[in-house]
Amino acid sequence: MGRMVRSCLQSLLKIVNSFIGMVGLAMVLYAVWLMRIWEKQTSDFPSWDSDYPLPWFMSAFLGIGFSLCVIMLTGHIAAATINSCCLYLYMFFIFLLFLLEAGVVADVFLNRDWEKDFPEDPTGNFNQFKDFIESNFEICKWIGLSIVSIQGFSMLLAMILKALGPHEYYDSDDDDYDPARAPLLKHADHPHAYVVGDPVYGPKSDAWTIRVNDKQANR
Repeated sequence: MGRMVRSCLQSLLKIVNSFIGMVGLAMVLYAVWLMRIWEKQTSDFPSWDSDYPLPWFMSAFLGIGFSLCVIMLTGHIAAATINSCCLYLYMFFIFLLFLLEAGVVADVFLNRDWEKDFPEDPTGNFNQFKDFIESNFEICKWIGLSIVSIQGFSMLLAMILKALGPHEYYDSDDDDYDPARAPLLKHADHPHAYVVGDPVYGPKSDAWTIRVNDKQANR
């Protein structure tokens, strides 16, 4: 029963974790699309410096998207192996993502001049993105809540798998355990076998034989 529950939790974590990877992949594709448009716009201006750094809005989308893909990969490895280090690393990444999201949301809702906290975007993509969110606030709000809920659910599943542990050979008392696969039984001391029969006496020493012969001669 325990093995079945653990297998279901592993599959569920992989499925939930895939949604995080899909969000990260969508952000990477969106950043690449913006970069292509940016290259076409800058190619029309020969005086534009080619070494000019990538606008921060594209870099932020690209970095966050790659980070989400890395988190998805870590979550899949942790779900497949139930390794303690991978699970701790996965939960640590999710926790950092929660802190980042909480910081951005708190800055937007509590600070009236929150736009000044971000550097100027010469492409205007940041303003377009902001206007799109404002015009579709209800849809974007539910999408954001869904993403946060998926992250929280994935972290909860990782904590449950960490509590269950990787002991997959001790799930039921009805199963026949293989001593070679059970570390606690592998080096168990087995009692020695005893044979019931007539006592066997070893050869007596020569000194004891000489002493008995001397006693018989004195008689």
